[in-house]
Amino acid sequence: MLRGSLLLDMDARTGPLKWKAVARADREYKTDYLKDLEQLRSTNGTGTGGQSSNIMDNYNKADLRELWTEFNLGERVSFRIGKQQIVWGESDFFHAMDVVHGYDMSWRLFFEGENEEWRKPLWLLATKVQIPEASGQIHAFVRPGVDQCKDIGNTYDIRGGRWFFQPYRGYDLTAVTDNDCRHPDGDMRDVTGGIKWSGEAGPVNYSLAYIRTFAADPVANSVFKPYEKTPTGAFFDLIHPVIDVFGVSVSGYAPVIDTVLSAEMAFTKDQPYNIGTGGFGTPSFLGHVGAGLGGIMKKDTLTTMIRADKNIDFQGLLGTNRPSFSSIQLFDTMILNYQDSDDLARLFAYGSKQKEHSTILTAFTVLNFNSDTINPSFAIGTDLTNGGGFFIPAVDFVLGDKWRLKVEADVFWTRKDSKKLFDTDAPGTQLMGYFANNDQLVVRLTRQF
Repeated sequence: MLRGSLLLDMDARTGPLKWKAVARADREYKTDYLKDLEQLRSTNGTGTGGQSSNIMDNYNKADLRELWTEFNLGERVSFRIGKQQIVWGESDFFHAMDVVHGYDMSWRLFFEGENEEWRKPLWLLATKVQIPEASGQIHAFVRPGVDQCKDIGNTYDIRGGRWFFQPYRGYDLTAVTDNDCRHPDGDMRDVTGGIKWSGEAGPVNYSLAYIRTFAADPVANSVFKPYEKTPTGAFFDLIHPVIDVFGVSVSGYAPVIDTVLSAEMAFTKDQPYNIGTGGFGTPSFLGHVGAGLGGIMKKDTLTTMIRADKNIDFQGLLGTNRPSFSSIQLFDTMILNYQDSDDLARLFAYGSKQKEHSTILTAFTVLNFNSDTINPSFAIGTDLTNGGGFFIPAVDFVLGDKWRLKVEADVFWTRKDSKKLFDTDAPGTQLMGYFANNDQLVVRLTRQF
């Protein structure tokens, strides 16, 4: 990947109105690797049948990221109207309550960065109401349903590019599927929204939230088992059904262990899953469709996050110029009323069975040298349920007032991964198996002006 981005950020004020505009343009050089993938798409016949015959359309973009105005109504109430981002929740790597927006992961899928860069802004009407008598505030928003299809849910590289899951690189799945944003159970014109109470109770910060939004990860509406609507794609349509999320978070400082402890829990009503594990099959003869193309089933889920943040003093041992921020996080998603006979698939186009629990453990630490101008970091994570994991060593350099340099390696290990399309023998291919053969080294240079 050889990629350049220009981000323009404007702030202004006109009387009582505060204005914000953020625009970004991305351009890439077509590397030999992208040329090879484009040739593969042409060879297997999907390059001309998909959304675009030019693989660069997946990477060259120009977006108005944000455009909003904010004003106060009295001393306690503020309104923000326009295209914006709302961040709720406590988790970093994986999201429990931070589900208002989807994420654009079409050009990158894993390496570190600010969530604000990957998050897809939406047109919203948001308000905050301060209630000091109760030591808290109400934050509410309404999404009127004027966003585009590309703004709904998570966007993955399914066009056969460099970040399509193993082993689908070079295969443009849009040749046999459509993206349906006007499905009866997930119409982009539907009005959605949420409300959150954030408060303090002694030394503890807490929040209670309700969010009505679109399921972040798409599910497949299969032609073999249509769900509420006949798909237009040759195999299936990708849809984002509407879900209801009820969340609670707490955090506070524990002086006995000198650590900030945080917890977050989100109950999701009617989380959609695909049905059909094992081989793709021949439905007319076998009566079974594997690879997640056997229909859609909804299950309530409970997502839990527990985190501990602590500053560890490495000054004497390593010579850092201040204590180093470190964090460990345990993240679990549990399917309520789980039945093995439901035959839930982890992801469409795979034959892997979804388990009752999906548990991820992550940890990271950041070291600071030379007055915070050289900042190494180390992150590690493992899938406790299905095996596999990742290790991310990185270092940030502050080069004067304007330049920033980051060098990062992303290394994965897996228990099992698919070797062929619609794999019939990969029941162990789960989250980390999607990243097989995707180790990478990232060098990122930024100039601020």
